[in-house]
This record gives sequence, C-alpha cells and structure tokens, in this order.
Amino acid sequence: MISRRNIRVKVMQTLYTVASLETEAKPGEPQKILQQHFDRTQELLTYFTWFLTEVARYPEKDAHQRANKHLPSKEDLNVNIKLAGNELLWTILDEPSFQAQVGATKPQARTNEELIRKIYQRLKDTPEYLAYISTPERNKNDERAILEFILNNMLLEYEPFTAHIEEMFANWDDDGEMVIQLIAGGLQKPHSLKFSNLLNDDKKQFAFNLTRTVLEKKEYLQELIVPKLKNWDAERIALLDMILMQMGVSEFLYFDTIPPKVTINEYIDLAKEYSTQQSGQFVNGILDNINKDLTTQGKMQKRDHRKP
Repeated sequence: MISRRNIRVKVMQTLYTVASLETEAKPGEPQKILQQHFDRTQELLTYFTWFLTEVARYPEKDAHQRANKHLPSKEDLNVNIKLAGNELLWTILDEPSFQAQVGATKPQARTNEELIRKIYQRLKDTPEYLAYISTPERNKNDERAILEFILNNMLLEYEPFTAHIEEMFANWDDDGEMVIQLIAGGLQKPHSLKFSNLLNDDKKQFAFNLTRTVLEKKEYLQELIVPKLKNWDAERIALLDMILMQMGVSEFLYFDTIPPKVTINEYIDLAKEYSTQQSGQFVNGILDNINKDLTTQGKMQKRDHRKP
C-alpha cells in the first residue's frame, strides 16, 4: 500500500507540473497527471517483482540451454532446477493481481535478459544458493529465505541492477524504498501484496482531494502564507517551497483528521529532501506560525480520526 508520504510527494510533483505549464491546466488535467504518477509506481512494483521472479526461474532456462548443447557434459545434463519450482515464487506468479499487471504493463518487453543471466551466474556459486539446492525437501522458511537473499544480496547490492532500474524508472528515487518494503512484506506474507490495489479508497480520496483543494483554494492559501514571509518576496520564494506550504496549510484547514504536528513534520522532511538545504527550516517556521494563528483564531477544527 502506498504511504501517505509517497502520496504527498506525488501531489507535490503534480502541483509543480501544473504550476510550470505555459498555459492554464485544462479541466481534469491535474487529476490525470496525478494518476500517471500512481501508475508509474505500480509499473515499478510490477517490473521489480517480475525481474525477481525471472532470476528465480532462470535455472530452468539454464538447464534447457545447457542440455541442448552439441555435446552436453554430465554437468550440463544435471542442472539443479529446484529454485524454479520454489513454492513461494509460484504463489507470486499465480497471484491474479500480479498476472493482471503483467498483462497490462508487459514487463517482459523491457526485461534485460543478459542482466538476469549475469545475476543468476553470481547467485549459483553463493553458499546460500548451494545450501538451498543441496536438499530436495521444501519448507516455507527456506523457500522464503532464498528469495529474500536474491532480493537483498543479488539485486539491491548489485550496482548494474540498480543502475538498470534507475534508467528504466525515473521514480525510483521517490518510490524505491517503498517498493522494496512492499516486496519484502509480500515475501513474509505472500497474500498481502495486491498489485492492483496500491491505493485504497481513503488514500486515493486524500490524494485527489489535496490536489484539488490546493488548486481551488490557492488565493486564500496565499493570503495566509504571504504575510508570514516577512522580508521575503513571495515572487522569489522557491516554487517547490511555496507548493509545500500551500499543501501544509490545506491540511491544517481542510483535512480534519490529520494532526498539525504530523503535517508540519511531513513537509519539513519533504522540503529538506526535495528543495534547498534551508528549505526545511524555512517551511517549518512558516507553517508553525500559521498553525498557531489558526489555532488562536479557532479556524482549525481537528478531530480524532479514531473516534466515530
């Protein structure tokens, strides 16, 4: 499931794109841009998972290729294909939502076969892999452990693979950590990862409502932000900083289940990561002042989302 932080990043990117358009956005265009960001996250998750499964299935392909040599050796004719039958692997491959996303995004058309082969060649000589194939028995812990080893040691620690992912997906820096967590969680609980439901109804509503609110209430948000800029010229404030402040104030006023402290901390972190070195402190100061004013004036009504 996509986190609130990642949702805020995608809303921020959508608003930045809209603000950078040469002409005014057409009706529905911001929503389309936002949906495209979520679609890219889904594509990244599907492709990464597909790549992992292809590495795990490669022993079967290797066995077939070696057996079809002109003069295959005894070793060529006895390649261990236990990994290709990994029960957890096939739980993933048989998951309907994964199959649907594979059909929709066609990761096989982008898969680097030579890279998969190289990763398998590195894998097959590791002590972990040799221990796994040394016994014909299968148990859930071993099935999971070898896939986790491939994920963490063969893929994430292999620079050619991470470079390949970065080249294929511009959103890797934004979504990579979350995607890895989702896959790791899916290996622990195989049926928990649903590839067609990264965004539940509540989070989807939050994302699209936040985008719409910032755009519709922009003038009012500016009225609250600009007086707090003191010696700063609003026209010279970094566009990204202004967008983050607009999002923060929108959450103060129009999202009554999000505590102000959570909002402020989230946008401090986003400002530090996506804007300038000084932006975190700057955004913190402005949002904190507005929060205090709105609270004093009784304009910010928050409620405990845990209570009916």
